[in-house]
Amino acid sequence: MSLTNLTQPDYLPQPTDPSGGLQGLFAMMHSFLGLVQPNPFPDFLPRLISRNTTFQSPDFYKEVLTYQAGFLVCIVIGVLFIILMPLVGLCFCCCRCCGNCGGRMYQKQKQHTGCRRRTFFASVLVVTIILLAGDICAYVSNNRLSQNVDKSFRAFNSTMDNLHIFLHSIPQEVDFIIDSSSVPIQQTNASLLDIGKGLGGKIMSQLSGQTDSVLDTAEQLLKVIDITEQELKNINKSASRLQELQAELAQNLSALRDNISDTLRDCSQQCNHVSVEGLDVVANFSMIPDVQHPLKLIANMTRLNPNATLVEAKNTLNKIPEKISEQAKNVVSEGQAHLGSIKEKIVELRSRLPILDTMGNVSEFLGDITKKADAYEPDVKVYDDYRRVVGICLCCLVLLIIVLNALGLLCGACGLDTQAPPTKRGCLSNSGGDFLMAGVGFSFIFAWLLMLLVLLTFLVGGNMYTLLCRPWATGHFLQFLDKSGLVSEFVPLGSLGMKDSNVTLTSLYKDCKSNDSLWNTLHLGETVSLDDSLNISKYTQDIDSTLNKLNISVNSTEFLTEDQMSSLKDLGIKNGLLNLNFTSVLQQNLTQINLSAFAEQLDFLADNTSSPISEQLLNQANRLREIESWAKSSFSPAIQKLNSSIQQLKTSLPQIPELVNSTLIQAKEVTRFMTQHLEEIVKNATLDFIHNVLDYFKVYLDWVKGTITGEAARCGPVAWTFDAANTIVCSYIVDAWNAFWFSLGWCTIFLLPSVILAVRLAKFYRRMRMDDIYEDNGETMELSRPPKAFRMPRPELRK
Repeated sequence: MSLTNLTQPDYLPQPTDPSGGLQGLFAMMHSFLGLVQPNPFPDFLPRLISRNTTFQSPDFYKEVLTYQAGFLVCIVIGVLFIILMPLVGLCFCCCRCCGNCGGRMYQKQKQHTGCRRRTFFASVLVVTIILLAGDICAYVSNNRLSQNVDKSFRAFNSTMDNLHIFLHSIPQEVDFIIDSSSVPIQQTNASLLDIGKGLGGKIMSQLSGQTDSVLDTAEQLLKVIDITEQELKNINKSASRLQELQAELAQNLSALRDNISDTLRDCSQQCNHVSVEGLDVVANFSMIPDVQHPLKLIANMTRLNPNATLVEAKNTLNKIPEKISEQAKNVVSEGQAHLGSIKEKIVELRSRLPILDTMGNVSEFLGDITKKADAYEPDVKVYDDYRRVVGICLCCLVLLIIVLNALGLLCGACGLDTQAPPTKRGCLSNSGGDFLMAGVGFSFIFAWLLMLLVLLTFLVGGNMYTLLCRPWATGHFLQFLDKSGLVSEFVPLGSLGMKDSNVTLTSLYKDCKSNDSLWNTLHLGETVSLDDSLNISKYTQDIDSTLNKLNISVNSTEFLTEDQMSSLKDLGIKNGLLNLNFTSVLQQNLTQINLSAFAEQLDFLADNTSSPISEQLLNQANRLREIESWAKSSFSPAIQKLNSSIQQLKTSLPQIPELVNSTLIQAKEVTRFMTQHLEEIVKNATLDFIHNVLDYFKVYLDWVKGTITGEAARCGPVAWTFDAANTIVCSYIVDAWNAFWFSLGWCTIFLLPSVILAVRLAKFYRRMRMDDIYEDNGETMELSRPPKAFRMPRPELRK
């Protein structure tokens, strides 16, 4: 009996990690958050949710502050940055207006002025590149977040669709299992309808080991006896024919011998050496053994017709299936009537699976969640567009500072004439310095705003990563949900048919991750005992009691009667009437002398004698040749046929005693075997048939048990839902969110060295109002740059 395996549903692809191209940025951001918050998942949250502690408890505040120490430090740094940056910018502006902090338009010329300028140029260039990289990362993260918001709804819908497919497949799989009961029912029905062949075949197969041997041996014996009888008849016929030919040959030779003798007496003395004494028949075919008695013995055996007895025995054995079908007709009808009740009992098994009653409610609940998510999707996308625009604006603010720095570097480097004095620098070089100072001004204006936004997004995204995403990846979040009891409040496990079950979200996720069945995952065996529900006696007791009513009887058959065995016993005696000797027959010659040679002697005498004796001798010689020719043509076929029959008898006669003895022994053994064991064979075959019929249901119920516990309702989609939620929340949203503030904070921090280096570099490009004056031997001269031989300059106001 072949049962088809369950076919697993086809699910939609799961969402994948969208961090392609940003793995390095995400790795840096995760490392930074790991430094800020190295603590494991807090244990005060489960106590707070379970009301073992309160917000008013000092110990609770202490635990929270201790756990969030890293974030508090970052908040302090951020607040200081937000407060001090505009203050420092204001002070810097005032000092510049008063001619301090580089506001005095005088640049002292030193020996390494060019080297310092190039160093500051390279530093500003490096910082600007770093700012540009951070701004690009911020822009890409901002756009990636918007893209991920759109992908999140599609991923959410596909995940919900997979859950719906999974939930709908459970009743379908259960129905498939129940519908598969038609296989053993149809197999049982077919076995009952074919009980003659099934049960009768078993009985015949057990009897055939004994009966086939005696039937084959007896049939072989009868074939050998038929061959022997036919050959004996042929020998009898050949012997009669040869004896007739022998008499005719003797008569012809006797008349011819007398004639030749008379002719030789009339011949002269030259014929005295020829004698007719050997012209006689020496073959004696009357010595052929008499086969009448063997033929009579075989005829007596054939008259008893053992072949008919064997055919009747064989037909009796072959009719066993037909006889059994007739005897079991009523039992088969009653058994077929019980098959319908077995089907009904198996269908009742569906009502004993409590989880099926909740599948509709769970599917409806998931449908409501999907509808609500679809309803919120337009609003979420609108607000995300606002957020994206704000993010682009912030990136543009940073980009403005980067562009001013780049223009300052480009104009300053391209417009600076190193041979010209600081007071005579060109307009392009002066513009480069102005661009750098403009970048410094915008940095003071917008840096605090950037830091404020970075701080707010950092607190939200950082805590989401440390309190949700990281524990989710390590499994601590599921343990928190198990300890807090939040899930059991919304989805009580009792609604799934489980009572006092130790199923947790952690164990549920672990089992479903390995795509185990819901039966093992939800420990449904604690509520429903499959061993009791699938007890075969509950389903087969009626048909079992019906089949036990089978009362099969098979009559013993007789393979050989007593007379037939007695006749065969007489026929099988080794030294009996079948012991015939044909050796002397095969070695006989027809005549004493060679007729052809004697005819040649007569021809020779005829040549040496005169007529009419010569003519008589010639005629007599021709007559000898005629007799010889007739003898060859007449005796040879009969002798060949006789020899052929004798050779065949030499093969068949020795087989008869051995076959007879073997047949008699086997016939007695089979008769004794059927007398002693036929009833037991029929009983065992009947019990075996009943066992095989019931075994169809046992195999089916074992298959049902294995399928329910190992194949049906594989809960892989449940674990995929957890993973998909993690991917959507953490990989799609949180990582992109954190990457944005991390990149923006990166740019904000690097605005500080950008301000310092840009202020220092701008003075090398801007046009100064004062220049250095060098004196030599009482003469005064103005130098735009120090000579190769360095001298201490003295400043002087230009008039």
